[in-house]
Amino acid sequence: MITNLDSQSELFLANANRLHQQLATAQKQLSSGKRVNVASEAPDVVSDLLRLRSILERNNQILTNLGVEKTAGAAADTALGSSIQLLDRALTLGVQGANGTMTAASRLSIGNEVEALQQQLVNYSQTQSGGWYIFSGDQPGQTSYQLNLASANGVDRLIPNQAATRQQENPAGGTFSISKTAQEIFDNRNPDDTFAADNAFAALNNLRLALQNNDQPGINAAVNSVKLASDHLNACQAFYGTVQNRIRDAINFGHSYGGQIQTEIAQKEDADVVAASLEFSQATVSLQAAFQMQGRVPRTTLFDFLSR
Repeated sequence: MITNLDSQSELFLANANRLHQQLATAQKQLSSGKRVNVASEAPDVVSDLLRLRSILERNNQILTNLGVEKTAGAAADTALGSSIQLLDRALTLGVQGANGTMTAASRLSIGNEVEALQQQLVNYSQTQSGGWYIFSGDQPGQTSYQLNLASANGVDRLIPNQAATRQQENPAGGTFSISKTAQEIFDNRNPDDTFAADNAFAALNNLRLALQNNDQPGINAAVNSVKLASDHLNACQAFYGTVQNRIRDAINFGHSYGGQIQTEIAQKEDADVVAASLEFSQATVSLQAAFQMQGRVPRTTLFDFLSR
C-alpha cells in the first residue's frame, strides 16, 4: 500500500495505535475485573479456564450429593439408635415376662406392649429423608416392609431381593458404600432365606407370641434372639457412623479442593488491578507526550524553499 506519509509519520501512527490498544486493554480489564474477556485475547488461557471450570462444576456436584447423603445418613443413624432403644425395651419386657411368678394375664398384657413395639420398628424401617425411603436400597421410592402379625416374622416384605448398590463419589477419588437395606438391618436372613438368629422382626414377633401364649421357654428363647438382634443393629449403626465420618472427610476435602481450583481460576482470569491501572496511566502519559512531540516537528515543504 502506498501512502503520502513519510517514515517518521508512519512510525508515529504505529506507536500511537499501539498505545491506544494498551489503553483499551487496560480500561477493559479495569471495568470488567477480568484479564481475559474474549477467547481471542488468550486462547491458551481460555483452554485452561474451561478445564478448571469443568473440574470445579464436577466438584460442586459431588459436594451437593455428599450433603444429601449426610442428611440421609444422619436420619439412618437416628432411626437405628431409636430401634436399639426399642429392642432394649423389648428385652426388659421379655425378662419381666420370663419371671416364673408372672401370670398368663400379665404376660398377655406385656405381649400387647411388644406388639406396639413391632409396629414402631416397622415405622423405623420406613424412615425417609428428602422424600425417599433410605432403607429401601435401589428402590427408594417404595417402602420395604409393612406390619402383618399373621406373617412368620410379623411383617410383609414388599421388596424381594433387596439390594443397595449405589456408591458415593469422593472428590479425593474413589467411591464408597453409603447405605444398607431394611432387610440387612431388620430382617437379616440366612443364605437359604430363613430367618437369621439376629432377625429383629422375627425376634420381636416370637417374643410377642410367646408372651401371649404364656410360653415361658419360648419367652426365654425369644429374649436371646432380641439380644442378638440388638447386637446386629448396633453393628449396623456403627456402619453408618463410619459412613458419616467418610462423608465429613470428603466434604472437607471437597471444600478445600474447590477453593484451590477457584484460586487457580482467579489467577488465570482476574485482572491485576494495580498493574492495569499503572499500564493505563503510563499509556495515557506516553500518548499525550507523543502527540506533543509530533506537534513540534517542523513541517517543511517545497514552497518553503521557493519563497526564500
